[in-house]
Amino acid sequence: MAKGLHHYVRETWKKPKEALPHMFRQTRMAQWRREPVNCRIERPTRLDAARRLGYKAKQGVVLIRTRVRRGGLRKGKIHMKRKPSKAGISKITMAKNTQRIAEERVGRHFPNLEVLNSYWVGEDGKHKFFEVIMIDTHHPAIINDKQLGVFCQANGNMSHRGRAYRGKTSAGKRGRGLFNKGKGAEKLRPSLKANLNRGK
Repeated sequence: MAKGLHHYVRETWKKPKEALPHMFRQTRMAQWRREPVNCRIERPTRLDAARRLGYKAKQGVVLIRTRVRRGGLRKGKIHMKRKPSKAGISKITMAKNTQRIAEERVGRHFPNLEVLNSYWVGEDGKHKFFEVIMIDTHHPAIINDKQLGVFCQANGNMSHRGRAYRGKTSAGKRGRGLFNKGKGAEKLRPSLKANLNRGK
């Protein structure tokens, strides 16, 4: 069975540190760091991931590369006569992952566009880089598109307004635990809030 271009691109990005030369990745990151935080790009760096998440090379579809800081929520030690397990240093995690934060920031920067999805393209010691797929929900090419038209308010669908802020993207659904199924996932739907955060 013949394998297409997307298959080889996807295999390369499964382990980019092994597949892509170190010098190439280093120069690419250095170039990205010099760009603005939210930089519009012509074509996706990972064509397979972009296509899988809804990207189409047509009018009304915009690609933005953005960067977000890396690292956990490290806290200073509290000297208040409490036992070590209650010191509040370890096991403090973000409610949202950095990918969701990236989507929200790009959504706020381009208020006339709607965030469709995003994917990881790289990271260095300080930042994580993501490419965010955005659509113009008022563009005729998007309104008349069979797949992308469902995100447009012009077609009577209001449920996708502010998708990034409400955890409707792929990264958002992952953060809400909606990809989990079966035992232990009973309190996740329709939302964590509806189940008094018992699914957390």
